[in-house]
Amino acid sequence: MSDLVAELEWRGFVHHATRDLAAHLAAGRRTLYCGFDPTTPSLQLGNLMPIMLLRHFQLAGHRPIVLMGGGTGLIGDPSGKRSERPLLSREQIRENLQRMRDQMARLLDFDTPETRAVVLDNAEWLGKQSLVDFLRDVGKHFSVNVMLQKESVQARLDTGISYTEFSYMLLQAYDFLHLFRSKGCTVQVGGSDQWGNITAGIDLIRRVEGGGEAHGLVAPLVTTASGAKFGKSEAGAIWLDPALTSPYKLYQFWVNTDDRDIERYLKLFSLKSRDELKQLLHRAKHDPAAREAQRTLAAEVTERVHGDAARSAMVAAEILFGDFDPHEANGRVFDTLAQEIPTTGATSRDGLTLVEAVVRSGLAKSKSEARRAIEQGGIYLNQQREKDVERRIAAGDWLADGNLLLRKGKKDYALLRSGG
Repeated sequence: MSDLVAELEWRGFVHHATRDLAAHLAAGRRTLYCGFDPTTPSLQLGNLMPIMLLRHFQLAGHRPIVLMGGGTGLIGDPSGKRSERPLLSREQIRENLQRMRDQMARLLDFDTPETRAVVLDNAEWLGKQSLVDFLRDVGKHFSVNVMLQKESVQARLDTGISYTEFSYMLLQAYDFLHLFRSKGCTVQVGGSDQWGNITAGIDLIRRVEGGGEAHGLVAPLVTTASGAKFGKSEAGAIWLDPALTSPYKLYQFWVNTDDRDIERYLKLFSLKSRDELKQLLHRAKHDPAAREAQRTLAAEVTERVHGDAARSAMVAAEILFGDFDPHEANGRVFDTLAQEIPTTGATSRDGLTLVEAVVRSGLAKSKSEARRAIEQGGIYLNQQREKDVERRIAAGDWLADGNLLLRKGKKDYALLRSGG
């Protein structure tokens, strides 16, 4: 096995790790897991970091388990939260879990026999536990004094923490013990806020399994150069579900990465080799205006998350912000654009003038306003400036599947669509 821990350290994934983890991994193929509680309707961009961690382990020859918290999601993890989470219904947890399970299909390898990823739901074993048995078999191994020292609990002592969330640590520790026994899982990974929960599971395994060896690794909290939380935009969270955050918006999020963040993000979220990344960063340093590093990362991540839809997102972005000729775009690209810029239907393609098209698209409130904008050189048809107020829309102006791309000024876009 390669020196995976050294590679992860270079990429910036290691905040804390147990002693001898590197030796444990080097000794043979290991099974590891990371937990995801389905308390939201989709995975968020912040979830991508632990997923990338699982993928690096998988590429190094180890077997990842994605543990969906159908059981723990009913309780709520206090880690990283300033107040009590609202409890979700069992139905909502099940629905969220299924959506997240589907999203995972693109992000890990579920086919290669030796390292095939598996998805499990901890409701399968937590739901069968009786309270008395759990307290006798698990709870007796935990000291309240030690639990109170855990960071996730300390952070909540002033504002308050319920017994329900205080008990979350025991449930996660039991998950690790169950996977250790049933799947031979010896490593748990996660974000830095999970260190207390992970070490609780390691201690439980050591106590009840006669000194059983288990390890943990947590990645640091990712922030932007300005100190903001990673994975957020002005509109809120960036989701991996295309119904909540379109592939185009995901692509643009990465393209807009601050130059100060791009090297760190490439190491964390790209699977390119060290040499490839060094060459890319070298080119980016000498020509930052081209934003090659940002576009490369945007393309790689968007394709990993959304598959073929990434191509349409990339072309749509290049039409609006680059120099891609819209005449070369296919109908799927305009379907993407229709979700991102104001779009209006055209009842007919016949006899339409440019003035009428500008008004119908909403770029002008009246024909006289449209004429003035055209005469002043402020109107573009399919990215070409038009100054003829008598211009009529010809059959050849309609792009793939009946689309007209209109622009006023530098960045006010509109799409006119006709089906016939």
